[in-house]
Amino acid sequence: MQQATDQNWWKEGIVYQIYPRSFQDTTGNGVGDLQGVIRRLDYIKSLGVDIIWLNPVYVSPNDDNGYDIADYRNIMPEFGTMTDFEELLTGMKQRGLKLVMDLVVNHTSDEHAWFEASRASRDNPYRDYYHWWPAEKGTPPKRWSYFDVDGNAWKYDETTDAYYLHYFSVKQPDLNWENPKVRKEIHDIMKFWFDKGVDGFRMDVISFISKDTDFPELPQKYGGDFVSFYSDGPKLHDYLHELHTEVLGKYDVMTVGEAPGIGLDKALDFVDAERKELNMFFHFDLMALDREENEVFLMRKDSWKLPEFKKIHSEWDQVFARKGWGSIYLNNHDFPRSVSRWGNDSVVNWYNSATMLQTFLLTMRGTPYFYYGEEIGMTNIKFDSIADYQDINTVNRYKIVQNEGGDLAAFIENEKAASRDNARTPMQWDESTNAGFSLERPWLQVNENYKEGINVADQEEDHNSVLNYFRKMIAIRKAHPVLIHGSYRLLQENHEHIYAYTRTLDEHLFLILLSFSNNRSSITLNELDFEEAKLVISNDVEAEKHQGKSFELAPYQACVYRLL
Repeated sequence: MQQATDQNWWKEGIVYQIYPRSFQDTTGNGVGDLQGVIRRLDYIKSLGVDIIWLNPVYVSPNDDNGYDIADYRNIMPEFGTMTDFEELLTGMKQRGLKLVMDLVVNHTSDEHAWFEASRASRDNPYRDYYHWWPAEKGTPPKRWSYFDVDGNAWKYDETTDAYYLHYFSVKQPDLNWENPKVRKEIHDIMKFWFDKGVDGFRMDVISFISKDTDFPELPQKYGGDFVSFYSDGPKLHDYLHELHTEVLGKYDVMTVGEAPGIGLDKALDFVDAERKELNMFFHFDLMALDREENEVFLMRKDSWKLPEFKKIHSEWDQVFARKGWGSIYLNNHDFPRSVSRWGNDSVVNWYNSATMLQTFLLTMRGTPYFYYGEEIGMTNIKFDSIADYQDINTVNRYKIVQNEGGDLAAFIENEKAASRDNARTPMQWDESTNAGFSLERPWLQVNENYKEGINVADQEEDHNSVLNYFRKMIAIRKAHPVLIHGSYRLLQENHEHIYAYTRTLDEHLFLILLSFSNNRSSITLNELDFEEAKLVISNDVEAEKHQGKSFELAPYQACVYRLL
C-alpha cells in the first residue's frame, strides 16, 4: 500500500479552526473566551468535524492578538483560566473531538521573562536566547519585517547599545534556536501541553526558526525575496528532526507547520514520514495567487484565472501522491474569507459560491481545514475607514503609506479585499444584538449581514442552508474513503470556468465538477469512459443537467458524481 493512503486520524479528520477572540463572549467584555468555546461544543460536534485548531490562548500583551506570547504555560486572563482550559479539553474528549493548539516559537513577546532578562545586560544568562547585534559593529545587514513601520527587522535597544532581531512586530523578538537551551525550553513547553492531553500543534512560521547567525547581506539568488531567504535556514531540518526525536515521536499527535517560502521542490523534506519531522504543512502558493509578486499584502491588478487555481492544487497533490500528506485550506485568521475571495459574495451568487467551495475542500486529497464561520458562508466585512481596523498589519501599513504621502484611499480599497480583519469579525450566531456573539460592543465590529440569513440560527432551520449543506458534504466524505485516500486526476486543465477532476480508489470512481463562473458553463468529458453518472450531491439540484458525457452547470454550481 502506498504510504499516502495509510489510515491515520489526522489524515481522515476534518479540522475546524477557532479564533477564540471572535467566537463567543460569555463575560460581557466584547471578547470571546474559553467558556464561549465550551458553550458551543455541541454545535461544533454537530458539524461532523473531528479536530479543533485553537488559535493562541496563552498569556500575551496582544500586540499581534496572542501571537506575541509572554507566558507559554498559562492562559490569557481575557480568555479565562487554566481550569477553563481543562474543562474545554475534557468536554472535547467526551465528544470525541481532538485539540490542536498553536505553537508560536519563532518569536516571543518582548514582555516574556526571557526577553526582559536578555535585554537587561550583555552578560545575562538569557542574552543568547535571542539574536543581538552590538551597535559597535555598525548598522546590521538589511532584514525585512512584516509588521514594522520602517520595514526593518532590527530594533535598536538603548539598554545594552545593541539591536535585536524581529521578523514581525518590534514586540515579537525572534528566538535564537542556535542555543540548545532555547530548544530544550521549547521541548519542555510542548511536553507540558501534550501531558495535559492536547493532540497536536499548528506551528506558526516554523520555516523561519533557523537563521544564518553570521547575518550576511541578502544573497543575490533570492532577488530581494526575504520570505524565501527566511525559510532557507541552514539548520531548519536539524531542528525539526530534533523536535520529533525529543518530543513528537513519543506521543500520538498531529503536527502541521505554517511554512511560508516553501515550494514544491522542498515539500517532502518536511513531511516524508521517513524523515521524522512533520505530518503536514501549509504552503502559500494559493494565498499568493491574487497578490502582486513578492507583495504579500497587495492585491494584484488583474483577476486570477481558474487554470492558475487548478495548477496550484494539482501540482501540490502530485507532490504527495506517494509520500507525505497534504493540507488544504482556503482561508484562516491571516487571510480573507473564502467566499469573498475565491467565490462571489453577491446576494445572487453567495449560496452557490459558499457551498461550491465547501465541496471543493471536502473532495480533495489532503486534510481539509475550515475556519469558523466558513460553514455558514461568512463574508469579508470590507471596512471603509482605518478607524475600524484593529489588525497591526493593516494599521502599520496605513502609517507607512501615510508617511510616504501615498494614496490612502487606494490603500483602504486594497484592505477591503486583503486585510486580515476580514477574517476576524465575530461569529454570527443569530439575529440578536451583535449576532449573539456578545451583549456588549465587540472588540471588532460584527458584519451587518448577520441580519440577512448569514447566521447559525437561521440556517439551522433551513434544510438546504449553507450550514446544512456543509454537514451533508462532510457525511459524504466520511462515507466514501475514495474522497479521502483516492488518487486525483485533473480534467481539462485549461477550461476557464469549470474545475473538473476525478478521485479513484480500487473500484470506486468519483467525478467532481465545480463552476467558478458567473454564467452557465458546459463541459464534455470525452477523456472519461463511463456508462452512467449518478449524482451524489449538488448545491443546485434544479440546475443540474447532463446528457451522456456533456454537463451544464449553473453559476458556481458544484456536482459530485459516482461513475463506478
